[in-house]
Amino acid sequence: MRPRRPAPATPPPSEDIALFHEAIGPVRRIAVEAPAVEKPKPLPDTRRHDEDEAAALRESLRQPLDAIAQAFGEVLEFRREEVPPRTLRRLKRGEFAVQDELDLHRMRVDEAEAALRAFLGESRRQQFPCVRLVHGKGLRSEAGPVLKALVDRMLRQRGDVLAFASAPPAQGGTGATLVLLRGH
Repeated sequence: MRPRRPAPATPPPSEDIALFHEAIGPVRRIAVEAPAVEKPKPLPDTRRHDEDEAAALRESLRQPLDAIAQAFGEVLEFRREEVPPRTLRRLKRGEFAVQDELDLHRMRVDEAEAALRAFLGESRRQQFPCVRLVHGKGLRSEAGPVLKALVDRMLRQRGDVLAFASAPPAQGGTGATLVLLRGH
């Protein structure tokens, strides 16, 4: 059962109103003041945001110049269709153990090409799945990164190369390339 609503109040008779005015005396109207301006609510605590921004700044200052080079597209990167993208990401992070390394610094292009062919062939015969090629960044070469371009071109043409990518900063950055080789 629903509760009953009280009946609306009927207005008092006019003689009651007259008696009320006579009892309280003359009335003067009070001016209504504008409401007080409320203090703005404080901004949310940005301490965590500020800490995150400071950490990001510290990290950016710690990153080597390779991060800048990577941002400008000087990174080598390649994978065959049969290689999952996840494998290339792992290679770029340096998650594969490097079994051998070839340093091409200070070699002429023809010497570097011959050394690279011999090195990759031997690495494959020894069943090394991951090797590192150190070619430098070409900063001292008038013609730019000649050895780096040679490495890029040769690795793309070889059928025994599954994927390659510029090394992470701790392993040589854009001055070195990690290579995944096909097994026997």
